[in-house]
Amino acid sequence: MTTENQLPLVTSPPVAQVPAHLVESTHRYVESGLRGAANTVRAYAGDWKRFTTWCQLHQLAPLPAPVEALTGFLTELADAGKKYATIERHTAAIAKAHELASLESPTSHKKLKVLLKGIAREIKTHQKQAPAFSLDSFKRTIKRIDVTLPAGLRNRALLLLGFTGAFRRSELEALNIEDLAFDDDGLVVTLPQSKTNQLGQAEEKAIFYSPDSALCPIRSLQAWLQMLGRTEGPVFVSFRKNNQLTTRRLTTKYTNLIVQQYLGPQYTAHSLRASFVTVSKLNGADDSKVMNQTKHKTSAMIRRYTRLDNVRQHNAAKELGL
Repeated sequence: MTTENQLPLVTSPPVAQVPAHLVESTHRYVESGLRGAANTVRAYAGDWKRFTTWCQLHQLAPLPAPVEALTGFLTELADAGKKYATIERHTAAIAKAHELASLESPTSHKKLKVLLKGIAREIKTHQKQAPAFSLDSFKRTIKRIDVTLPAGLRNRALLLLGFTGAFRRSELEALNIEDLAFDDDGLVVTLPQSKTNQLGQAEEKAIFYSPDSALCPIRSLQAWLQMLGRTEGPVFVSFRKNNQLTTRRLTTKYTNLIVQQYLGPQYTAHSLRASFVTVSKLNGADDSKVMNQTKHKTSAMIRRYTRLDNVRQHNAAKELGL
């Protein structure tokens, strides 16, 4: 039975095609393969709940949903001023719900594709992206952090590691001390799993020493780990009000707040990753080097992440030789 705040369960494979003792495991593997990343599941569940509530209000079936239900729902989102990316995500959530239930999705209907094209044209499709900061402003911010306080020590390590490693905030939240390997050349961070690495294949990020100890991600992280005083468990944890350490992982929401606290409200935790790409490209790094750290699969994604808002940045007019 599907509740309104959950995606529907995957239909079990026919018992006749799967040995009885394997049915349960097969069902679990299929569900895991279809559902995808945990963060995506949470987002889709919220979108699915919104859609089912809308369908109940208008006395329409959410599963399987008639195309009229979906077009009406998406039209209302567009009229309410929702971003096109939000409308796309709701569409994907509804498609995923039908896929999980082994039902044909109304999202493949020609009428819906025309509707989305029209919505995109009116909204102009431009998705608001997390802005990138300049390297100079980031350095000034880091040097102003009061590291005599435990929270300052943690936050400096978080910001420096997040930027130099081009980490997603979910990766910072999941990071364990066991994932860190220090040596004379620097630090290698192993990611057991990430947004684009759902199968658990080992991915590594290399972090290097900085000549300036106040800006060095490795020394800053080592100072924080020394305060933690343990050799396993989460790297970034929260504090109680009296500055006492807890063992609770720092949530992605709080990581976002830390970035905004130091860099400004216009930035997000994603700005650490976007800024890594932008600063690297401005300094002449080719796409393959950037992708080796970000773990993007294509140069197209690197171009999407590069924030060149100033017309004087990365402009060939500087190189005309006049």
